[in-house]
Amino acid sequence: MSNRRYLAMTLLLAISYAPAGFAQQDESAARRQLDAIGQEIESVAQRLSATGEARDSAERELKEVETKLAETHQRLDTLQAERRQLNDETTQLRQHRDRLESERADQYAALGQQLSALYRLGPTPQLKLLLNQGDPSELDRMQAYMNRLTEARNRRLNAIARLDTALADTQEELSERQARLDTLADELEEQSALLAQRTTERRGVVSNLDDRYGSEEERLADLNQSREEAERVLRNIQAEMAKLAEPTPTTHIVSTQGDLPWPVQGSISSSFHHRDGVHYNGIVIQASAGTPVTAVHTGRVVFADWMRGFGNLLIIDHGDQIMTLHAHLQQFSVRPGQQVSRGDEIGRVGDSGGQTRAALYFEVRRGGEPINPQRWIARR
Repeated sequence: MSNRRYLAMTLLLAISYAPAGFAQQDESAARRQLDAIGQEIESVAQRLSATGEARDSAERELKEVETKLAETHQRLDTLQAERRQLNDETTQLRQHRDRLESERADQYAALGQQLSALYRLGPTPQLKLLLNQGDPSELDRMQAYMNRLTEARNRRLNAIARLDTALADTQEELSERQARLDTLADELEEQSALLAQRTTERRGVVSNLDDRYGSEEERLADLNQSREEAERVLRNIQAEMAKLAEPTPTTHIVSTQGDLPWPVQGSISSSFHHRDGVHYNGIVIQASAGTPVTAVHTGRVVFADWMRGFGNLLIIDHGDQIMTLHAHLQQFSVRPGQQVSRGDEIGRVGDSGGQTRAALYFEVRRGGEPINPQRWIARR
């Protein structure tokens, strides 16, 4: 397995330097190998997700409601994206319809001029020409004129027939788009109501979780336990990734230290090793709920699931034994095994994991050990 992954990455790197014919021949094969690797990682992630199970009924309830909440957010995003696309297509179709109607009107106007010219020649112009014993050259000229008028009239009629067909097809497409938009409107309303319901459910679950702590010390002890469980999961991920590839293909992330973009813009409310609990090994960046979170560097998603203390947690392997962690997400925009590039959206800022306000927890690990993220991201 490690040889396959290493070979695939090597092939992709070689493509950029190879002749055009070679690149076209081998690029698809290399990408198929990388896709297979992604599927292997996805299966690993499914096994690892079981390690992030909640400890008790209250935590399981929180996991269930926050997982459903993330699914609802994702469904709403999908529906809204489809609606935007349908609106764009509808606008284009209406513009196309307007152009067709304008063109048809022009064709009718031109046809009217041709019919008017024929009308001025009388009801039986061909007979009149035959009976007219005038100049033969004049007879030929008038016959040629009438032939051109007839041909032009037939072209106009054919063009109008084609425009009528195109307009009918366009109108049918518009009707289909409008019907789908009406269906989407109903589903969006339904999903919005479901989102409000699940948001209320989550608020009640979080309140119950907070009420079970008799003191701040108990709460911190529980958070520290959550962190210990997360460490165990991360060690499992490191072990699984070591089985997949030795060494993990480089993405040259080390050379970008101190120059990585921020995963989301906002103020840091908790810095590295600033306090106890799950946020001890990273930084917390305050941002509005729903704000897109982006990958700081090229890599592959190796984990995307709910974890106690962290909520919706997404982990990216960047090679060179570097991983980045993104927690408390509202929803995921990518799946395990998927490749991401710098700047790609990977999720949305949220408050999952029982947080009281929206923020992104961001962590950087090297060789499994947490390191200060602020030494990697660019200064502002």
